[in-house]
This record gives sequence, structure tokens and C-alpha cells, in this order.
Amino acid sequence: MNTRTLTRAALVTGAALVVRRALRRRVRMSPLWPMPALEEPVSGRPRARALRLTVTRHEELADGVVQLRLEGRELPAWQPGAHLDLVLPSGLVRQYSLCGDPEDSSSYTVATRLIPEAEGGRGGSREVHEQLREGTEIEVRGPRNRFALDADAPAYLFVAGGIGITPILPMLREVEARGAEWRLLYGGRGRASMPFLEDVAKLGGDRVEVVAQDEAGLPDLGAALTATAPGTAVYCCGPEGLMAAVEAALPEGRTLHLERFAPRNTADGNGPFEVELRRSGKVVDVSAGSTVLAAVRAEVPGVAYSCEQGFCGTCQQRVLEGEIDHRDELLTDAERDGSMLICVSRARGERLVLDL
Repeated sequence: MNTRTLTRAALVTGAALVVRRALRRRVRMSPLWPMPALEEPVSGRPRARALRLTVTRHEELADGVVQLRLEGRELPAWQPGAHLDLVLPSGLVRQYSLCGDPEDSSSYTVATRLIPEAEGGRGGSREVHEQLREGTEIEVRGPRNRFALDADAPAYLFVAGGIGITPILPMLREVEARGAEWRLLYGGRGRASMPFLEDVAKLGGDRVEVVAQDEAGLPDLGAALTATAPGTAVYCCGPEGLMAAVEAALPEGRTLHLERFAPRNTADGNGPFEVELRRSGKVVDVSAGSTVLAAVRAEVPGVAYSCEQGFCGTCQQRVLEGEIDHRDELLTDAERDGSMLICVSRARGERLVLDL
């Protein structure tokens, strides 16, 4: 081998080393580094695209309500009704509606109410309020939208309860910009705890009815719904009781769209059943007071899960046999045809078979 050949080989080898080191640096700069090793077959829903963003603003909007502004890069587009998954420092995953301007690709804005433990809070909202200060970095997934605005509706009625105003606010801005016919019924415990009151008043004027419970009691949902014309799209977000009341009072000829921040309260329909884990060769019993996830994890501790509320999709499993009682707020009809979120969904019969 002559000197020229040796020199050329050395150059090629050196270039390869430079490229390899550059790729390693690039991977380590990725928000997904380090990535956990997954055992095959991979179970559960594929992770949404992850971003590493910084909290650039943390401000109190109302009593018990804070708003976060997240920045860090050119951000994926979103439409009114979309939400983000926030991976909190503890590892908890929580979902929050985007309430800023969809045209602003430099930042995301979310707002959250502090839910005390006495009201069923499980620590996520407290972590947001107390730990996500300005300068904090956080992993964000999404955006996703299961509460999209129907652009073809002839008119709109929006019904919001408390923090349920967050996904509706961008919708109001859009329908107002389009010149569409709309009204808003906004209820809450008291004005001091109701965010965005000034924003909705400026947008809608007398088309906005604010009902504070400490002043006027509960809103008259029946009157608001009866006053709508056939074809009206009704969008509702708030406590489960509010959404159930809207469902019950909805006149014929209107379309109803609901956004939940907690799983449906369907405890009355719970019954015991068994689950066969086909690949593991095990059978587990699910009691009326337990979940499939809890029963499965007792036998297979490594099964993936996160939110335990049917929102994030981490615990999605393929169902080989049995009829499913779907209780999540995430899966599409196509996905529900052969899989379930085992943190909230159950069996309609006595047995399910999972590909686990």
C-alpha cells in the first residue's frame, strides 16, 4: 500500500470519526435523550412527539388558577380545542387545553386550576402551581385535538364551567373573527375564581352570560339550550355534573361536543370479570372496585401506564377476545375496535383476553 493510499484511508477514517461524534452530540442535545430501552413487542400507544420547552411566564389569573407560557423553539401548529400532555418533574403526565393564540408559533399557553386533595386532586395540579416556575424546563407532547371546532355549524352555544373556559376561549376568538353567530354561558363558584372574565366580555358583550354561583346560583341550562336554533353546535367543558345536565337538557336537532378533564363517573356499571394475559399465560380477576391496570400490574409489574384517567394512552393494550366497555376520552373508533386503555375501560361481559 503506497503513501497516497494510506493518507486517503486515514482521511476517510478521520471523517467517519468526526461524523460519529457530531451525531452523538446531536442526539444528546435532543429532548428525548436519554431514551429508555423498550422490550419487544412494544405495548401501548406510541408516544406523541416530545418537545423540551421552558416556562417563560407563570402568573395567577384568578383564585387558584395559574397560566403558563411555554417557549423554546418553532412550535407545531394547533387549532382551537387542542390540548398538550405535560410531563411533570415527578413523571406524572397531565393534560391541559391550549388557551393562547393558534397563530403564535413561538409559544404555547395553558392554564390550570389547583385541585385540592380533598376534592380528588392527585398532585398534578399542585405540582404545576408550585414547581413549574419561570425558567423550569418541561417535556411537552402534542398538541392533540379531540374537541375540534365544527367550521360548518350555522350557530354556536358554548357552555363553560370554571377552568372549562380554557379550550373554549380560542374557539370564541375564531368564531368571532369569522363573524359567526354565537353565545357563551359561563358559570363558576365565584367571579374571583373564574379566569378570562375580561377576555370573554370584550369578545362577546351581551352575548356572554356569566353566572357566579355565590351571586345567582346555578345557570339555567334549559333556557340557554331551548333558545338555540336547530343545527346549533353546542360545546361544553366543565365539571361532570354540568356536562351531564347539558346532555340531559339538549333539544333535538343540536349537536353536542364535550371535553372532559376527568374520566366519566360510571361506577354504577362496574362488575367483576377476569382477564386472560395470553402471552404471559396468566389469568387475573378484576373486582368491581379495581381496574384492569391494577389487576394486571399485580402480575406484570412492568406494564406501562401514566395518567390513570384515560387521557394519555400509555396503557393502551390490544384486545384479542371479549367485549370492551370503553370509558376513555382518547381512542378513535378505529382504535377502539381492537384495543383499550386498561386504566379506565372494562369488560362488558365476564372475560377479556389481552395480548400481554
